[in-house]
Amino acid sequence: MLKRKSIWLIPAAPLLLGLCLLMGASGWGLPSDDNIFYLRMYRVLAGFVVGAALSCAGVVLQALLRNPLAEPYVLGVSSGAGLGAAAAILSGLASLATPVLPLSAFISAAITLAVVYWLANMGGKLSIYSLILSGVIVSSVCSSMLMFLISMAPDTGLHCVIWWMLGNLETYSRPLLALSSVVIAVGVAAIWALAPELNALALGQEMAHHVGVRTKLAVTIGLALATLVASTAVALAGLIGFVGLVVPHVIRSLTGPDHRRLIPAAAVAGGVFLAVCDAVARTVLAPIEIPVGVITALIGGPFFLVILRARRKQGWIE
Repeated sequence: MLKRKSIWLIPAAPLLLGLCLLMGASGWGLPSDDNIFYLRMYRVLAGFVVGAALSCAGVVLQALLRNPLAEPYVLGVSSGAGLGAAAAILSGLASLATPVLPLSAFISAAITLAVVYWLANMGGKLSIYSLILSGVIVSSVCSSMLMFLISMAPDTGLHCVIWWMLGNLETYSRPLLALSSVVIAVGVAAIWALAPELNALALGQEMAHHVGVRTKLAVTIGLALATLVASTAVALAGLIGFVGLVVPHVIRSLTGPDHRRLIPAAAVAGGVFLAVCDAVARTVLAPIEIPVGVITALIGGPFFLVILRARRKQGWIE
């Protein structure tokens, strides 16, 4: 299924995940305390699940929108999901039942993506610049509303919400981790099943229509799946940016554009990438822990600018 250039992912993934288990604020090696070991194990699992979700969401959005810079964070999906999740947490609704938090994040993220797409298409011409600009605007509005909610919230639990906003893979709820893992696994599998349609849509909706793809249905399903896995990831771990931008571009250069290979490879690589970033975040300044979202932003920000400049030189951006 994978090309020879990317076949190293198969042995590298478990090795790197095992290395992440050995890294922690308490030092290198397996901890003697079972509780600490299980905390690390759940954290590595959360990192793998969230990274796979964000990476696959980026693959889908880039294929459907034919936009090399599309990803959940840039298009405002993550910010919208964060707003819905934070509202559920601060209002106390999230404590009523485990599914409330991811459901709130999904509904808010879906509304946000619809608004971004509508704003970008207002002039009758959908371009990369209009999508990015609309995503930035809507994301800023969502962030402002989130800040308002936080400013009105009581002090109890406020630190946890702010830490969660910066990206936090420390799982306080085992049922939420289990539910999120199942939802993301099903979502990624459904995205993989959509790979032939994504291959056709990456060439343009008109071309896809001529080869027998029901474009409107495929686009709707693809956007819904990307929003589902991304919002579930946000509900579990908070706002973590640029995973859906960096990983798909790197893996695409190894596997090629065929989504039948790209999606599973991106899922594995995205999961390993985020787990490694989290291991670095909790050890580089130990015992002080850096939010994992800071690490991914430090990597993804320059990467975004490099891609933007390269695409502009190639004439992809008008």
